[in-house]
Amino acid sequence: MTTSTQAPCSPALPPGRLVAIGGLVLLAAYIVIWALVPTERQLLEQLWFLPGVGVVGAIIANTSGTGGGVVFIPVFNALRELGVMSLAPLGVVGVSMGIQSFGMSMGALRWTDRLLHQPASGPLEAQVRLADFATVVLAVLALSLPAMLATQRLTAFDQQDVLYAYKAFSILLGCALIAATWTINAARPERVRLARIDLIVLLALAIPGGVLTALFSVGVGELVALYLFIRHYPVLLCTGAACVISAVSCISGTVWHIGAGTIQWEVVLLAGPAAALGGFLARPIALWLGAKRLKTLDGSWIVLSAVYLLWLNAK
Repeated sequence: MTTSTQAPCSPALPPGRLVAIGGLVLLAAYIVIWALVPTERQLLEQLWFLPGVGVVGAIIANTSGTGGGVVFIPVFNALRELGVMSLAPLGVVGVSMGIQSFGMSMGALRWTDRLLHQPASGPLEAQVRLADFATVVLAVLALSLPAMLATQRLTAFDQQDVLYAYKAFSILLGCALIAATWTINAARPERVRLARIDLIVLLALAIPGGVLTALFSVGVGELVALYLFIRHYPVLLCTGAACVISAVSCISGTVWHIGAGTIQWEVVLLAGPAAALGGFLARPIALWLGAKRLKTLDGSWIVLSAVYLLWLNAK
């Protein structure tokens, strides 16, 4: 298999223009939220450290495409134990989706801008075709979004059982990713075109991924990114497509939480802009790490975070 060494022709938008336009839209949305939602000044002061958590969570989320909700869960648990703020499980999901609406959106913009302005590929690397990127995003969302929206309104699952099954599966995928990265994919060229069998598998993952996203604010992006990484597609396709899918999912999911009144707005207002900053910084960090180190770190993060969540819920 050969890889392309020529960058595709650049579209009309110059590099960075898409990110700038999207960033202005996010800023406008943030200003509108500040103007419309009620807030408690005392709670804002008590949560002064959340911007730092937002930056870290968004960097992890947008370098891996897996979503940053798992970063906030131990933080919310600590806040509850300290008596600062107590969020119900549904509130945790709503807040996480609200924060990720900013962080994952910025990450999605950055990765999409990279897609439209790809540099020449290096040894064993492949260019990502716009058609493949769009196919993955649109095909997965076509199934995952209805599943997520239906689950939000009609859920009858035992979230504890679902979490155990989901994280056990994540551990298997994370271990498979690390093993494949250092064995069969170690010196093999990246895949140039999206294979039909991989599209079929992604479609099969889309519906359970949508259900998981409704329940935990993460799920579909993690499954898409991990599977594409294991199948040895370029980082741009794996992480970039997963970020776009996660961003659209979180924005859509937040709409229901706004109507249900489950969002603690002080948390979103403090962590949202920081998450956008983390989303902005994530892409160059991911590219600096390189495919092998990034896949190893992502696999390790998935395994360790899954083990932690399983332990936390078993207490």
